[in-house]
Amino acid sequence: MVKKGLLQRLSEGPVVGDGSMCFLLEKRGYAKSGMFTPEAVIDYPEAVLQVHREYVRSGADVVQTATFYATDDKLAYGTGKEKVAYSSVDINKAACELARKAASENDCLIAGGFSPVPSFRDEGEEAARKEFSKQADAYRNESIDFVIAEFFHDIREIEVCAEEMRKLNLPIVLCMRIGPGGDVNGTAVEDCALRMAKTGADVIGTNCSFDCNTSIKVLKRIKAALVHENLDKYLICQPTGFLCPETEDHPNGFFSLPEYPLCLDPRIMTRIEAHRFARQAWDAGVSYIGGCCGFEPHHIRSIAEELEPERKLNPPVHDMARAFGGEFFKNSLTSELRKEVLRTGDYWYSMNPASGRPFSSSVSKPKTGMKFQ
Repeated sequence: MVKKGLLQRLSEGPVVGDGSMCFLLEKRGYAKSGMFTPEAVIDYPEAVLQVHREYVRSGADVVQTATFYATDDKLAYGTGKEKVAYSSVDINKAACELARKAASENDCLIAGGFSPVPSFRDEGEEAARKEFSKQADAYRNESIDFVIAEFFHDIREIEVCAEEMRKLNLPIVLCMRIGPGGDVNGTAVEDCALRMAKTGADVIGTNCSFDCNTSIKVLKRIKAALVHENLDKYLICQPTGFLCPETEDHPNGFFSLPEYPLCLDPRIMTRIEAHRFARQAWDAGVSYIGGCCGFEPHHIRSIAEELEPERKLNPPVHDMARAFGGEFFKNSLTSELRKEVLRTGDYWYSMNPASGRPFSSSVSKPKTGMKFQ
């Protein structure tokens, strides 16, 4: 049976993306904090494969290659080229092999990832183009299903990347990490949306930097801009899994928090908040829904469970875990403590969970004047 491609799946209903790779690997001891480069695909392949498999079991329709920051210039950034252990080609090849293994376990799509390169800022468009071209070449014979650019905060750079992505003749997904203020140069959200759409991309939207609430606000503006110009594109939303409302108007989003990157855990969304996000995103017209930094397998499970009526598909995890506990609570100690109400979504949707930290503030003061590398 031929596997359905991305565009066919989107035409039939929501597509569930996967979640964090770099952040999760760092928490588990397989990536360098701050650098977040993916040498683990070669040094610790089983750790990367395990993360892929957890997302697949949670209900993701997509396995994205662990190739964030996997260009030669980024691998060498701040270390000196003589200290680089692996080339971009080495890492991309290994990452694709791991993604294929995991994707084959549940008929998932394989997405080849692109991310920003230091060359764009340091040397200009042509130097950046060379890096994107090398990464595209690495994907050419790896049997991926589509390509996705993520984490871009300059519309000009993602336009250059899209030109190289087009040469692969695969569906293209473009994501920018933009909040209400637009890109790093102040290009408005609406202008970023239209320019992404005009690259020929099939899916456009946002990922990372901002939380689900801010990201949905931005996606609504993107959708309105497309409708105004009679442009028809699928939308993607893959926000950070950390709740950070105080950074909504900061150009660097959650990276501006004093807790970044090692003390963000209290801000992680609950699985119920992930349910709400999935429903709000779908209702806002978003078809490709997943997560970025801070989104873990249980969050992706919540998205898949929430959208089960539209997808007409239960996630693999359904054999052991049901949304809101379901019937598994029926004969448990949990049910004795909270009675029948625990088995319904109403109880959990109305929950306002405590933090357990009596002296912690609800928000922090974002750093100002910082430069993002």
